[in-house]
Formats: sequence, C-alpha cells, structure tokens
Amino acid sequence: MNIITLDTGTTNTRITVWKNTTPVYQSSQAVGVRNTAISGNKSALENSVKNTIAEVLQKSGLYLAQIDRIIASGMITSNVGLIELGHLMAPAGLPELAKGMVEVTLPNVCAKPIWFIPGIRNQITNIGLHNIEAMDMMRGEEVEVMGLLKRLVLNTATVIALPGSHSKFVHLDAQQRITGCVTTLAGELLQVVTQHTILAEALDADFADELDIEMLLAGAASAKNLGLGRACFMVRTLSQFTVYQRNARANFLLGAILGADLLTLRNSTAMRMNPSTQFVITGKPMLREALAALVSNDDFFSGKVSIVNQMQQENLAGYGAMAIAHARGLLNKQ
Repeated sequence: MNIITLDTGTTNTRITVWKNTTPVYQSSQAVGVRNTAISGNKSALENSVKNTIAEVLQKSGLYLAQIDRIIASGMITSNVGLIELGHLMAPAGLPELAKGMVEVTLPNVCAKPIWFIPGIRNQITNIGLHNIEAMDMMRGEEVEVMGLLKRLVLNTATVIALPGSHSKFVHLDAQQRITGCVTTLAGELLQVVTQHTILAEALDADFADELDIEMLLAGAASAKNLGLGRACFMVRTLSQFTVYQRNARANFLLGAILGADLLTLRNSTAMRMNPSTQFVITGKPMLREALAALVSNDDFFSGKVSIVNQMQQENLAGYGAMAIAHARGLLNKQ
C-alpha cells in the first residue's frame, strides 16, 4: 500500500510517503499550529499541508490517486489545527486510538479524505485549582508511544520519557495502555536560558556537545536543593570564578533543568510515579543520554532504565500512526 502520514506540531509539519512500512520520501515544513494561533486563521497551515503533500508525491513519483490512505496525528487535531477532535480519556491504548480515528475531507487541503487520530488526556473531572496539577494531555506523543510498542517488548508498567521542547513522560500499564502523562517545558526553558538570558555569554549561546556526568549531576543537585532559578544563575558564577569550560557549564545547566523534571516525576499528581517502574527514554542523543544518567543516579528511582537507539525511534510518529490505522482495519496486513 501507498500511505501518507502527517505529523503536525507547534512549529513544524512532517509529511512522509510510505510503501507499506518503508518510508519512501519525507519533507518537513516550518509551519505548525503556532501559525494558526498567531494569525487567527488556518490558511497558512492548510497551504503548507497542501503544498507539502504535492511535494512528497512529486518526489516519490506518485499521483494522489495511487495513495491508499492519508493519516494525520499531532496538534493538527487541536483547536488551532485543521480539525478539532476531543481527547480520548486515559486509560487508552491501541484499540481505543483506532476506534477514535475520524475520517474528514478538507477540500482546501487534499481531494482525498484524511484519517485523523485523536490525542489522550488524563482522567480528571471538575477541574479547578484544587486538582489542576493532575491534569495533562497529549497530541502526537500517543502515536509515538504506539510506534515504540511495535518495536519494543514492554509487558510491564513503564514510563516512556520523550524529552524535547515540551518534555513528555507517559505512563503505560502492563496492558500497554496509556494511563496518564505529565509535561514540562524543559526544552524550551533550556533554549531560552541558553540563548536569551545573561547566561548566553557564559555558554556562547550554545548547548552541551559532550556529556559531562559530574557537572550534569552537580546541576541537578543544585536545582533540587536550591531551586531552578538559583541553579541557573550559578552557570554565570562558574564562568566568572572557576576554570570550568563552556561544555562543563552547559552540562551543569542541562542537569539543573532535567533534574527539575525528575522532581516533577517524584511529586506530580498527573502521573503518580512508582520508583520501581521501568524507564524507556527516547529523544535526541544528548537529551536521552543525560536523562538516563540522571535517573540512574537518583536514589528515588530503582527501576530498569533503557535508552531507545536511533533505529528504534526513526519515523516513530508515522510508524505509530500506521499501527493505529492497521488496528482500525484501514491498512492491509503487512
């Protein structure tokens, strides 16, 4: 089968053409739901998806009539996406996501109908200040998790960590259902602090390029004991009064910000963390290696820690979307 998958985030849209489970061509555009939120209309996102579909078809030598299914996931189903779908309520796994898919034809985007996959939210009701911290949601990560489940053997309770601009920690039960998640702004904080504060001079406005475990752990300990704001400023004092080089200082900051995420996992009511639950960590190499080191050296966490390799996490969103579509009966058995 010839399949197109769309993965739309806040700032980017990635579209891939697949021949069964093999990616044929992929294109990414720097247009996402942020454009809709800023402009107040969907035209930029619609045009980007339309043009990118045309591009991937042309590059892969296919016509739209030869495409069997188009499947979309991520923020494209939010109120600032192309079509708004309500979140599924956790716990939810592959069967629930498959059942929740919705087919929609959008003439301004594509002549063929698109199958949209909904997101998942924590099961919290009557939300107010008394329980708002327990509330969390996802659009896109649930598809990546389903993709991982197709590539890994996970038959016990697991926390899947997806560090990034918005770091997401997703809890799975032994039945491979998503039971809840918790989100932080770790990646965005790291970028802002590194490039747009007084620390830019101490870091050359750049991130760590090599892992320094000692400095990583020191940064995490400082954030835990003194607070994130104080730990961040210590990067400047390290620059002014010590011999530690730029990469070491960048590791200290990385440890402080990711260490704050571990405090979230300890204390959040959005995903009550059992210390013995196993960790599976994906994401960019530096982030996943750093997070694995922090979890492994934290006395609170005692479960097995595994790092997903580059091959296992390749094209996860598209692969997961196809797994969900297959469960819905939309794709031939492969």
